Amino acid sequence: MEPLSSSLFREVRTPAFFRVLAGNNARIYVDVLDALDQECTDRPDGLSREEAVALTEEVLAHHPDFSPDEDLASHTLTDFQNLSSREKSREIIEHLTQCRWLEEPPRRDWRRRLYFDPHGATLIAALRKIAHPDAAVFTDKLLAVCTALHHETQLIDTPWQTVENCLDGTRQGLNELRAMQKSVQRLTQRQLEETTLKGNLSVVFDNYTEQIAHSCYAELVQARLSTRLPDAVRRIHDRLLDDPGTLAAMEKEVLRRHETITADLARAKVHNALNELAHLLEMVMPMADEIDRRTADFTRRSLARFRYLQEISSERRGEVRALFQQINRLINGKRFSQLSSLPDIPPFRLPETRIPNQRDSLQLPHQRRAPAEHEALDDEPTENERRAGLADMERSLRDSLSVRRANEFIQNLPGGKGSTHSSADLSFPTRDSAATDLLAILLHAESPEARYRLEASRLDESHAETEFEYDPFPGGKVERFTLIKKS
Repeated sequence: MEPLSSSLFREVRTPAFFRVLAGNNARIYVDVLDALDQECTDRPDGLSREEAVALTEEVLAHHPDFSPDEDLASHTLTDFQNLSSREKSREIIEHLTQCRWLEEPPRRDWRRRLYFDPHGATLIAALRKIAHPDAAVFTDKLLAVCTALHHETQLIDTPWQTVENCLDGTRQGLNELRAMQKSVQRLTQRQLEETTLKGNLSVVFDNYTEQIAHSCYAELVQARLSTRLPDAVRRIHDRLLDDPGTLAAMEKEVLRRHETITADLARAKVHNALNELAHLLEMVMPMADEIDRRTADFTRRSLARFRYLQEISSERRGEVRALFQQINRLINGKRFSQLSSLPDIPPFRLPETRIPNQRDSLQLPHQRRAPAEHEALDDEPTENERRAGLADMERSLRDSLSVRRANEFIQNLPGGKGSTHSSADLSFPTRDSAATDLLAILLHAESPEARYRLEASRLDESHAETEFEYDPFPGGKVERFTLIKKS
């Protein structure tokens, strides 16, 4: 078989055809060729040079930093930068014509018309498909192949046509799987580039969930190819390759279509087609497994990115950002697994002073206590003692710093949902309860059960520390904040 390069360059005739898309000005040339191709599609009679120059001039207006390639500069008699925009466009059209992207066939009249090269149109169409990929889909192509190979009547009546249809369906199904792989990879890269929680969730729910999870990936899972493909491959060997009658019928059909080939060549063509079909079907499950791996990787990275963005967007974002910036400076271009010893990074600190879940979270061994004997009360409590105990319990509940206490204080403030109240305008029931009410509000501001939201100027990075204002309250003063009712 002739090498691909020989056939390719015999068609395009010059390596400069591809050099246009590989130089420093590839972006400009792509935009120029895209504009010319679209215009030539609507103009079967071609473009005049003036029309092509005008289109190129419009593209150059969006690329003011254009500088000529070496090939283009060699055809310029004066300094290229001193030329007008129209003259620059003429040089570009001339360069594309010499690189065989544009054709200017000789004519008997004086008019000169430019046509877009058909091979260039094919390549531009491929570039558009890469730049604007179609949504990933998974249709019933592979399922139809499995069904056709198990359809006995179809194999008896039209075996060669069935094999050809199965080959086309398998190739299309594999292309769909490749598109799914690329789509998941593209969304994973977009997820890693997101810098906001909104963007992170948009990639997960608006893009991945709609385009992949609930459509093509769900169809792939429901297809249950792992149980159908092995039988289809086994059917190719048992029913087609090892059946002399079916092989003879397929060879006869090949000879009928191609009268110039020999029987041996027809037999080889049939065997090659069957072996290729079996090979392609065996490639399906590894590709499906790769899609599963990339899907799991997308889920893991999305969750990690969400947690990271949560941390850097919280009140400790400055500390977290400073830590990772210093780590990036110390081990730039390396992985932690490649380091023999950790660099001198800042010491880690607990994010809060309290210990979550008490001391059990530090995995201390449980200490068993000996059961103690309960001493019975000698006498029944009197009515006065019972009344005093209830009063102590009411006082303890009233003075406890609970989220219920904070919510009751907010509920008594005027206004409905969304109303705001500054700390300077707060009034407390009594002087003694002011401090405890204020502590309860500040303590439970971030609690999920809180019916209010607290905003403080300290969380705004645009304020300097000297700009903080303080409001008095009975027994002290507090940094100014604003309360917003949630309900």
